[in-house]
Amino acid sequence: MLISEQKPIEEILSYLDGDKNVFLVGCKGCAEGWKSGGEKQVAEMERNLQAQGKTIAGSVVVDMLCDSALTNLKLRTYKKEIAAADSILVLTDGAGVQTVAELVNKVVHPGCNTLSSGGAHAEWKEAERCLECGDCVLEFTGGLCPIARCSKHLLNGPCGGSQGGKCEVNPDIPCVWQQIIDRLAKLGQLDKLERLVMPKNWSVSLTSGPPVKRLS
Repeated sequence: MLISEQKPIEEILSYLDGDKNVFLVGCKGCAEGWKSGGEKQVAEMERNLQAQGKTIAGSVVVDMLCDSALTNLKLRTYKKEIAAADSILVLTDGAGVQTVAELVNKVVHPGCNTLSSGGAHAEWKEAERCLECGDCVLEFTGGLCPIARCSKHLLNGPCGGSQGGKCEVNPDIPCVWQQIIDRLAKLGQLDKLERLVMPKNWSVSLTSGPPVKRLS
């Protein structure tokens, strides 16, 4: 159970600056349980964005957004609506945002901050994708988390040791910063790399400190 809360509406609107048509995604799992991105919250966000002059291309609330296979099947039924959108706003924890970013060739905005795992982790079996930092930076990294997926947790680009797109610490895994650069280039958003990300304030995370033991 990933504990999340919605980002301030002002921050969300800054992400959507220049986007006229927006597709909304929520989750009936953790996000609905914590009232950050369930059916009710997605409907409320739709009204808030429309009041700001945005057009809602469509919306969907997936049973378990961090389940890649389930989400892929669900999003396929909204292919036309997603194609018509300038971007996608995801009202879930970081695991859900990254699920959507992996599946669609669109700009994906995070609408929530993830505070804690609540003692359990996401359904995505491949790897842990969210470390509950409390201040999600996926907006600036193409939907790929450098905190969870970079061995050095770097926030402002790759280290000098990565070679051939592989991690210096573990050459068996890809350098996530190379993946971030490639994705931002594909989306036409390389300018986001010019933004300086300050050191993380871990006091906003409920799980700062020793990591929670993962469930088997």
